[in-house]
Amino acid sequence: MISTFRALLAATALAASATAALAAASNTPTMYQPDPALKTASMSELRSRVSQACAIIQAKQENASEASFSGKCGCYAGRTMRSLSADEVQAYRDTGVFNDSAREKALAALDACKLSRPRM
Repeated sequence: MISTFRALLAATALAASATAALAAASNTPTMYQPDPALKTASMSELRSRVSQACAIIQAKQENASEASFSGKCGCYAGRTMRSLSADEVQAYRDTGVFNDSAREKALAALDACKLSRPRM
């Protein structure tokens, strides 16, 4: 379950930086450099990036358009970002991926917003 969620986190990083690699077995992918813009992005910008990454992953999983997931992924991003502590947000800014505690909150948001959990 955690390893599949890492793929979603890596996609979040991909959407955030547009050049990141997908995660495999570690919290931070090998050779991955987080987007420096994360350091100064507003919460609204972070939420938008998380929503975009969600739409990318969901569209690939369901073989559908990204636009068809905008509402549910907006729900997911909003719930996730509102649930994060200041330390979890800072960890996301520093690494470009959710840490373990944030990951659990993000999984709960996927379920609440009726989105599929990432598959590997």
